[in-house]
Amino acid sequence: MTNNQQNKNSLVPIMIIAGLFFIFGFVTWINGALIPFMKTINELTDAQSYLVASASYISFVVMALPASYIINKIGYKKGMSVGLIIMALGALVFIPAAEARTYWMFLTAIFIQGAGMTLLQTASNPYITILGPIDSAAKRIAIMGIANKVAGALGSVIFGAILLSGIDEIKDKLTLVDAAEKDTLLNTMADSVVTPYIAMAIVLFLLGVLILKAPLPNVEAEPLKPSETGEKTKSSIFHFPHLWLGVLALFLYVGVEVIAGDTIISYGIALDIPVEQAKYFTLYTLMFMVGTYALGVFLIPKYVSQSMALKASAILGVILSFCIVFTTGFTSVFFVAALGIANALVWPAIWPLALTGLGKFTKTGSALLIMAISGGAILPVLYGKLVDIFKADLILNGVSEAEATVTSANSGYWILLPCYLIILYYAFLGHKVGLKKS
Repeated sequence: MTNNQQNKNSLVPIMIIAGLFFIFGFVTWINGALIPFMKTINELTDAQSYLVASASYISFVVMALPASYIINKIGYKKGMSVGLIIMALGALVFIPAAEARTYWMFLTAIFIQGAGMTLLQTASNPYITILGPIDSAAKRIAIMGIANKVAGALGSVIFGAILLSGIDEIKDKLTLVDAAEKDTLLNTMADSVVTPYIAMAIVLFLLGVLILKAPLPNVEAEPLKPSETGEKTKSSIFHFPHLWLGVLALFLYVGVEVIAGDTIISYGIALDIPVEQAKYFTLYTLMFMVGTYALGVFLIPKYVSQSMALKASAILGVILSFCIVFTTGFTSVFFVAALGIANALVWPAIWPLALTGLGKFTKTGSALLIMAISGGAILPVLYGKLVDIFKADLILNGVSEAEATVTSANSGYWILLPCYLIILYYAFLGHKVGLKKS
């Protein structure tokens, strides 16, 4: 089969999988608006509010290996369908959560949606990786990234408008009214999630049914030859150290990506930037990512290799980390948004590098990589905890609360630096460990 024929045959499946990436991009990136929303209606600390991200991403740890087992039993297509339906069920749980205005119920709803996304991602990521030649996998995944982040931008704008409009005025009122009026205001605010999540549930359920009719061919990964692995046989997933290092790199990458997208609105508010302006900051991060994805589609693999794209991304991440903590105000916010440039090609590059040569272990390897998405559950909370610790320490040392809020929110971004340094190691050396040079 010629390359042109292969590309033509792959076009429809690529478009379908891009649609799926659009869906979980939309659902994932509304967390940037949900975090300050939940913080207000449930009266939370910074660290507590970032449990919104944790509830979503921790499901990838709990559900990734079961998802791999399910996909091995029912296949990629049915796995995608079941994932969409589970996401629809999670959206419906938002309705009783809003009525009760109970934080753990909201977190449960987010966790259920995350479980559905785990199944969806465990099926769709390896599928798009092995749908064509492995050396152009990053290009295909970059196309998926464009769909994912455009959806994320739409989601953050739409849900930012629905959930955060007028939130400054509500916060001001909450300090002036009595307990009964305060309860009424917060209940009314909580009810604003009901209609959008009902609509989301209907769309997800219909797509879950329709995906079963989609023309998706059956694909399986090919193993490397023994001469390429330096081993006669690879009988265990533990025989692939480059995979395990890839899992670590992906864990840290997802953490810094979520920090860049989900903390930027709260960071802007902490810097006393009006909510009406700050609610668009996640959009800036995502647009930087989309532009870089488009560049990746053009450059990879014809002009830039997957490993070279990863090296450049990690180096830029290190530079921007320093820029964030050594600047203030909107300039610092801009550098947080610019992390979208550093982050965009990391996911597309790590997947094919980590899955190289896994053969029959591809589904299990994919499950481990999906588990690494839990970095998005842990690192944002660590950022929030650092902010709380720095703030308390500054106030204890006589710094005003306003100044402590700004300084601590900025200092929390030091967490980015070691993450990008480890990704840099994987880009230069880690992806080669255990693979014999041909």
